[in-house]
Amino acid sequence: MKNILFTALMMLFVINLSNAQAAAKENMENEKSEKLLLTIFLKHDQSMNLNEIEDIRNEQGFYKNFPPEGVSVVNWYVVMGIGQMVVLELPASKLKEVNLAIERTAWKAFRSEVYPTYDLYPIIEHKLGNKSKVSY
Repeated sequence: MKNILFTALMMLFVINLSNAQAAAKENMENEKSEKLLLTIFLKHDQSMNLNEIEDIRNEQGFYKNFPPEGVSVVNWYVVMGIGQMVVLELPASKLKEVNLAIERTAWKAFRSEVYPTYDLYPIIEHKLGNKSKVSY
């Protein structure tokens, strides 16, 4: 009887352990797959001309270090009168690296503003009278 009880308890322990390992693996996979969009405004310092700004970016290694590895550029636009607007897609775990890349390589050339972003178009598309979506 003791052997049957011991065997049953061991089986429950093994089942619980394997379930816990599967749940931990699933959580790690979810963390890796959770991506966010980040909109960054790189506002020009209008006391400098474009060549001066470009020299600072090159000197600070902006082009070599931005965006960090594992971060994708969705869009990169010039916003006249403001500067540049960059939309990045990244795993949430890379947010710190993006922040550090901006602080280390863009701060003399630009003032920055950063906004978490999401794509609303799929949600409101059916409500719009004009269904066309511009693609450049």
